Amino acid sequence: MTFGERLQAAFDSGGHLCVGIDPHAFLLKQWKLTDDAAGLREFGLRVVDAASTRAAIVKPQVAFFERHGSAGYRALEEVLRAARAAGLLVIADAKRGDIGSTFDGYAEAWLTPGSPLEADALTVSPYLGIGSIAGPRDFATQHGKGLFVLSATSNPEALSLQTSRTGSGVTVAAGIVEEVKRWNSDEKGLGSTGLVLGATLDLADFGITDLANIPVLAPGFGHQGAQVSALRSLYGAAAENVLVSSSRSILAAGPSGIAAAITRQADEVAEALAA
Repeated sequence: MTFGERLQAAFDSGGHLCVGIDPHAFLLKQWKLTDDAAGLREFGLRVVDAASTRAAIVKPQVAFFERHGSAGYRALEEVLRAARAAGLLVIADAKRGDIGSTFDGYAEAWLTPGSPLEADALTVSPYLGIGSIAGPRDFATQHGKGLFVLSATSNPEALSLQTSRTGSGVTVAAGIVEEVKRWNSDEKGLGSTGLVLGATLDLADFGITDLANIPVLAPGFGHQGAQVSALRSLYGAAAENVLVSSSRSILAAGPSGIAAAITRQADEVAEALAA
């Protein structure tokens, strides 16, 4: 199966909520866990356990594991392995971006079947040129994996770059969308290359109007202010392709409340899509 087909199956079986696994130092303290590799491992495995019967998709934030070096990566490997064994679709939020063989190496690390860091999809940055993603995209396709390409992000410092216009008159963000759309054109149904589009943005400001069969990873719900109930008004017809990413608003419920928080948010997403 292609990644797009597997993502569609995940939507159909477990809904559109994507549960973040973000072991911030303050959350580890709140959960009464140590801010070290052992605490990261315990945190991640508890989130996986809570999500396994209540959602279909999880997204570990690699940076919070990486800050603890090799021990943090060993903890991440266990969390990734447990999530995939539980039948969850796993997106490694690493935002890798490079050129040539170096970028190919990142793709091999995160998307090779059997790799210690194997995930189902990887977030990547196109801002060394959208063509730099062609090699990793081909590698992902070969192995039934996916990519989520940063396009329009909610951090204020990105606005001037992403809304700048290219020689053809489109914004940089819209140009990325068009290229991803072209990559997905040979797939039926949901494509295997997705976009990261912040839920706190007005996509029209970026010149983005048609998302066709593109999966959309949408951060910004909950803690950052976007309302799940506004899902259809934010993404229009593409709402059916959106992964509603939620991290702190779920994780802040703590180990005793996380299961209920996941259930509540999954229900909110289902209601928003049924409206």
